[in-house]
Amino acid sequence: MADALVIGAGHNGLVAACYLARAGLDVTVLEAQERVGGGSATAEVIPGHLFDLHSVAHNLINMTDIPQDLGLDRAGLEYVEMDPFAVGVFADGRRVRFHRSLEATLDSIAAASPGDVDPYRRFIAKGNLAVRGVLPTLRGESSLAAVPGLLWGLHRLESGRGRELARDLSGGYGSLLQRHLASELTRGPVAAFAAHGSVGPAVPGGALFAFWQAAYHGFGQWHARGGSQGLVDALSRRLSQLGGSIRCGTRVVGIEQSNNAVAAVNLAGGERLPATLVVTAMDPREALLRLLQPPLGGEAGRDLAGVRSGNVVQGVIHLASSSLPPYTASRPGDWNGLQSFVDDLGSLEAAWRRAEAEELPESLPLYCFTTSAIDQTLAPPGRHTLYLACPATPFRVRGGWEARRDEFVEAALAALERRAPGVRAAISDVAFRTPEEMSLDGLWPGAHPMHLDHTLDQLGAMRPTPRLSSHRAGVVGLYLSGAGTAPSGGILGTSGRLAARALLSDLRARRRSLGR
Repeated sequence: MADALVIGAGHNGLVAACYLARAGLDVTVLEAQERVGGGSATAEVIPGHLFDLHSVAHNLINMTDIPQDLGLDRAGLEYVEMDPFAVGVFADGRRVRFHRSLEATLDSIAAASPGDVDPYRRFIAKGNLAVRGVLPTLRGESSLAAVPGLLWGLHRLESGRGRELARDLSGGYGSLLQRHLASELTRGPVAAFAAHGSVGPAVPGGALFAFWQAAYHGFGQWHARGGSQGLVDALSRRLSQLGGSIRCGTRVVGIEQSNNAVAAVNLAGGERLPATLVVTAMDPREALLRLLQPPLGGEAGRDLAGVRSGNVVQGVIHLASSSLPPYTASRPGDWNGLQSFVDDLGSLEAAWRRAEAEELPESLPLYCFTTSAIDQTLAPPGRHTLYLACPATPFRVRGGWEARRDEFVEAALAALERRAPGVRAAISDVAFRTPEEMSLDGLWPGAHPMHLDHTLDQLGAMRPTPRLSSHRAGVVGLYLSGAGTAPSGGILGTSGRLAARALLSDLRARRRSLGR
């Protein structure tokens, strides 16, 4: 019998398992899929070509010390910087390149529109304040409620500057970018990266995700060699080195509790694993309202049942190609990071509204990652991988995905061809998992990669709810981690570390009370 069970081998579950094993516990991770990774998995979707299934660029985890603290470089993790981290590829041929160096970025903006330079510089200066304000929470160093806590502090400032930043952060990034950036030359690409976080332009508190542009200048954007799988594989190896184990193809169908304490985990097929310490790394609603028996009740259960995840998800099309997209007026490095096809804020806002209404956008907002340009392990010699994504894709679509699949793919390929004439002739294979298929394959309810929406009331110490943000489930021995728990979704790892810390803290207190 293991000392602790972790349910889910995504990066948060594996981070939690590593910290528990390092503390001396015998840990087993249970993963329903035949592979580790969850939203961080990389797979041979097209023969000979490796694609990230969901997450691509790693920014957040590289703003923490988790990779260094766990010694993941010694377990094979290697990061390659994506610089420029983004390029605005406009349909009319304009280009703007966003480098980690702010000055290099300003030079690129000036070449296309000198009037956009100073507004972008001021915007990044404001963004730096926001990033510094929430960074302790993201790292697990502060109990502040991320954006809500920062807003409270700013409102108390007597200066107009503090009140102005509070206003900026409490709103959506659509209005924020209209106020602070001079034209669509910078608004469109910044909005594309904000939408990459599964946040719509009008979402309250979503402004932080546009201000996060400053973090890319400050900390860079990173690709794990071998794809996002490079991170989870390193975590898996580190866990093995620490004495832990992983069971793939092992689906949990129930978590037993007795006298308000976790008692066992039940597996598909009938196996029962006695357990007194369990960490779940999944949608918290799945863990506590469906797997936990009896389910979490009372006000805590009602609070959790009331959290939100909308109909807008990320649709991903994988393309195998004999060349990188031949963008007009391109330069070396243009394929290193995110390539934005968002020409204006209005089209992104309209697309989001339609997706919420279960309709396909009339004009797809898209971005592309071509990580084979910086990582030759992903494709055969002379070949490339194209990851084409629409951040405003409806999970439920009128008419059903089987009827709309080809329409969606054709619209995306046509948009890519407009910006990279001739690219379709170089594409040899196309693979598209509909959101319905992603939901089944990844076991993500609603195909939502963040589990819950990133709204002002569902971030930091209010994620998923104020009662559950301590990573304790209200049942002795049961702990929560994953994208739907504090402080945030994304490739961060802090949720896994905080869940492990909560478990170990409670375990030490229990042992002290027993005089051990």
